Amino acid sequence: MSSIKTIGASGQIALGKEYAGRHVVVDEVETGVWVVKLGDFVPDNERWLHTARVSEELDQAVAWAEVTPAAPSDLNKLSKRGKR
Repeated sequence: MSSIKTIGASGQIALGKEYAGRHVVVDEVETGVWVVKLGDFVPDNERWLHTARVSEELDQAVAWAEVTPAAPSDLNKLSKRGKR
């Protein structure tokens, strides 16, 4: 949903009383273009990354990567494996 807001003399924009007291992250992606994300230090749409299950899976992946040397991928083999 889009809405038009006017930036006040103090440089502020009101988003609505329903957001009063909430934290937001504001990213300026280019001059005059901002992305506003609602959340508590962690944006709401990234909170899933901080669950116990994902944390455990990431720990396992990092441990595997630390003991497994990098090797070139055979894209033909990977393509065939993906078609099973």
